[in-house]
Amino acid sequence: MGLNELTSAERVHIAFFGCRNAGKSSVVNAVTGQDLAVVSDVAGTTTDPVQKAMELLPLGPVVIIDTPGFDDEGMLGAKRVRRTRLILGRADVAVLVVDGTRGMSETDRALEAMFKERDLPYVLVYNKADLVADATTGQVADDREIWVSALSGEGIHELKELIGRLAPKDDPDHRLLADLIAPGDFVVLVCPIDESAPKGRMILPQQMGIRDVLDAGAMPVVCREKELGLVLERLGETPSLVVTDSQAFSIVRQLVPEEVPLTSFSILMARYKGFLRTAVAGVAAVDELRDGDVVLMAEGCTHHRQCNDIGTVKIPRWLREHTGADLTIETCTGRDFPEDLSRYALVVHCGGCMLTERDVADRMHRAEAQDVPFTNYGIAIAQMTGTLERSLRMFPREHALVSAGVPAEAAGEARHG
Repeated sequence: MGLNELTSAERVHIAFFGCRNAGKSSVVNAVTGQDLAVVSDVAGTTTDPVQKAMELLPLGPVVIIDTPGFDDEGMLGAKRVRRTRLILGRADVAVLVVDGTRGMSETDRALEAMFKERDLPYVLVYNKADLVADATTGQVADDREIWVSALSGEGIHELKELIGRLAPKDDPDHRLLADLIAPGDFVVLVCPIDESAPKGRMILPQQMGIRDVLDAGAMPVVCREKELGLVLERLGETPSLVVTDSQAFSIVRQLVPEEVPLTSFSILMARYKGFLRTAVAGVAAVDELRDGDVVLMAEGCTHHRQCNDIGTVKIPRWLREHTGADLTIETCTGRDFPEDLSRYALVVHCGGCMLTERDVADRMHRAEAQDVPFTNYGIAIAQMTGTLERSLRMFPREHALVSAGVPAEAAGEARHG
């Protein structure tokens, strides 16, 4: 991803759902103005979710997702339906395409019920208006129902306007760290460069951190942990904030004076994605792990793993060393997050920078519903390095969970409170 590109996780995700041959893919193509989805008279042509990042007026940067027919049949159909359900977890707006010549089916009503259950904004699109004599093409009813014809294009412009009204708007106060600093502040960003660092570029949270500091009118100073001591010596004044990669916590905390606020990119990402409190409460489970427990390491992206990968090598090793327990470690990557989490004693998730906020929330709620502690990489590392209390001092609600040495059972209660 180039520095001038918006990651898919920061785009509005618009997912199209419906029954086979309702004209869903035709509506997708009409809305996007291109052949994003395969169109055929054969029911069930779309076999897997198809998605594409693009610019769509009047919304701007979006991800369009076309899903298989939700009424698909057989073993393969069940797999397609399961994938469609997963799309619900990351959609910001759902578009339910209904065959206007037949009206709402039981399957359509089941999908609508799922949207309501998840509090997901949605549009009901009655397609094939060209075949229905009394169709009021382009007119919006009940702020969510509209007739269109994908064949003629009638009502498509109005549909895009309706989707735009339902899509979440940018919140200027929703920032990674800009609200923690003031114009003119020095902010030190510690970015280790080792064998796992991507060649020739910064990882997304580091990019976001640099940009957020600049947007706040503050001054970012970027260095490796090896040069941090020299940077603090030469800076000439005390920085207002130090943010480090979690893997360097042990080194950085010894170099940064106690009075200087210190946290990590991963902790900031947990706050940005809306699960910091849950992750802080859940991390108490680390010290409760016992022989035979199964821990799930979950990553939201897929990438080439290096020999000393953070999720599959480093944190599992640190967990075993910290607890002294014979643990079973399982991993999942990308969209492959288990529905049944009941066998796990703990879920340790990545920062979620490549997932939408809804997607991360869906995973978090799934763990909470099954009473499985849920935390993330950086918070787990902070716990194991004895840095958690200090790294949370600027976040009073979360700091209160650990400042007095909250036991695991109390943290469990807080997780559901």
